[in-house]
Amino acid sequence: MKRRSLPVAAALAASAALLLTACGGGDDKSSDNDKIAGADQGSATPSATAESSEAPTKGKSDGVDVSLPTDMKLVFDWEKPESANEAEAMDDAANFFRAIYRGVDKRTTKDAAVAAYSTGGGLKYAQTQIEAWIEGGWTATGTLRHYDVTTRSAESGTSVEVAFCADSSKFYGKEIKTNKVLTTKPSIEDFDYYKIIMVKYPTADELWQASKVFVETKAAKCQ
Repeated sequence: MKRRSLPVAAALAASAALLLTACGGGDDKSSDNDKIAGADQGSATPSATAESSEAPTKGKSDGVDVSLPTDMKLVFDWEKPESANEAEAMDDAANFFRAIYRGVDKRTTKDAAVAAYSTGGGLKYAQTQIEAWIEGGWTATGTLRHYDVTTRSAESGTSVEVAFCADSSKFYGKEIKTNKVLTTKPSIEDFDYYKIIMVKYPTADELWQASKVFVETKAAKCQ
């Protein structure tokens, strides 16, 4: 098992049925007029079972708390696009990942942030990820870096594809009972390439939700 640690690998394996592995090679010639997979999927109202959020920390109009413990750092080395919609979708793609790891820290799939920033397949992905960490008895520690972001909009203007690399070489699982940090040697398994389909929430101008998640694991192009 590689340095990404048992929990990260197990979480991805547990959600394999929800993921579509992308093709490598980098010859995908995308444009704003291209069809985006899952772009026509509408967003759903957040679940009424979501737990109440704590004091907001992001300063957005939705007021959702996506804060994480000090030893769990999610870094987004992203440059914002000129399009306001794409910039907002990109910000909330980051919040989607913060929500997942907030759920890991809080030991629940029903945190308000998870419900706010995901819907449909994105919600199922988030829940499956969180459940894998909970069932394994793990939390996370270290730094998970996201970089090389690109965005493109569907013609409708209500969905945006946010694609990026992730490096988990300094992000580890930690056993809840023992506080033991699980590490091994770095490898290609530390690198993943994501495509997240973000859809605009119909009643909130600034809120976008992850509706589909596509992942290429062992992504050499992200090294």
